[in-house]
Amino acid sequence: MVKYILKRLLMMIPVMVGITFLIFLIISMTPGDPGRLILGSLATEAEVASLNHTLGFDRPFLIRFISYLVNVLRGDFGKSYLTNITVVESLTARAPTTVLLVCLSIVLTIVVSVPAGILSAVHQYSFLDGFSVLLAIFLAAVPVFWLGLILILTFSLWLNLFPATGVDSPISFVLPTITMAAGTIAVVTRMTRTTMLAVIREDYIRTARAKGAEERRIIQKHALRNALIPVVTVLGINFGTMLGGTVLVENVFGMPGIGTLLVDSIRRKDEPVILGCVIFLALCFSIINLIVDISYVYIDPRLTV
Repeated sequence: MVKYILKRLLMMIPVMVGITFLIFLIISMTPGDPGRLILGSLATEAEVASLNHTLGFDRPFLIRFISYLVNVLRGDFGKSYLTNITVVESLTARAPTTVLLVCLSIVLTIVVSVPAGILSAVHQYSFLDGFSVLLAIFLAAVPVFWLGLILILTFSLWLNLFPATGVDSPISFVLPTITMAAGTIAVVTRMTRTTMLAVIREDYIRTARAKGAEERRIIQKHALRNALIPVVTVLGINFGTMLGGTVLVENVFGMPGIGTLLVDSIRRKDEPVILGCVIFLALCFSIINLIVDISYVYIDPRLTV
């Protein structure tokens, strides 16, 4: 297991380098330069050129990219062009909000979608099954930003139950969590239902029933465990979707997280902050994929890594 984890960690290095290269290339192709961004529109061309030279912006693309990678290996992600605050400090201040929001969304997804999918499969073609499938289709079709605005309008403005923006209290995460988890709940519910239907029709399930085993024990001990691997895979994949969803959700609810920081940085072309945010999100996604792969062994001991 340790050897496998180390191997996967080493495989993450070229992935992170590739992602950094793509983002660095895209930013370099967009118009604008840090000298003009920092000094403003009133600065002369000579002053802008001098600052760009100091920052190394006038060097060739590959030289700048390699220099950035070397600095990252030293733990230096640079400073914001606008605030002069280090990227590490900005991420440290914003990351807890984003990580908590994503973790709460994952927990809500598991708590709602897995039981709903199991009940739908066990009671196939019942009213509960039909309602669950219909709700899953609705949630999968609803845009994230629209759902967030509807929740704010209903529960914040009309009913005054939850705050519309900010993270001043724990209940501030209720509406954003529901908004972010809605689409994933739809996907995981349908996946759980499909895999459970396939498993409960297997011969060993029929054999267990023929021997008089309790239905609840059959579902929990035999069927569920074999049906979980595809569900866990989908959860891991949708974790990336949730990370991307923070950009929309945090902006809709005015939350000071990585998503809002990334959007503000893109608008201002604050290159160091953009790169730092993307690297952080990509690293989180890679770590979650590693955790998902390791969890396969604990779900099904017959598998090896």
